Amino acid sequence: MACLPDIYFQTRFRSSAKVLQWPKAFAIITAWPTTGEIWSEEEIQIQAKRLQEVLEQRNVWRVELTGYSPADGHAEPGWAVELNFDEACTLGLCFRQHAIYWIVADQLFVSLCDSERKCIEVGSFREQLD
Repeated sequence: MACLPDIYFQTRFRSSAKVLQWPKAFAIITAWPTTGEIWSEEEIQIQAKRLQEVLEQRNVWRVELTGYSPADGHAEPGWAVELNFDEACTLGLCFRQHAIYWIVADQLFVSLCDSERKCIEVGSFREQLD
């Protein structure tokens, strides 16, 4: 398995909406540039809008959620969404994502989206949630 950058293990999350009950299992997906890639602001906005539309069409539980780096403040708005693991990874690939976050019963994992997909434990999701 390819080595994941440390930033994946340091990411924190915030939501403007108060979530009273999180699903037992869900993914966190963004449509932002993969680590190391540079996209135009226009491309980022187009991809973010496309992701939102795809999730609306699927009619699944979802809430806007932003992942951010406490070290440098870099933030990527995205979605917490109730999909199964393989669906989430495949959707991540469709939006050119290197990895997604996967949460099961408050355990936060990160996984590559490609054929090397495998859950690597990060810790408690709620402890990473502001």
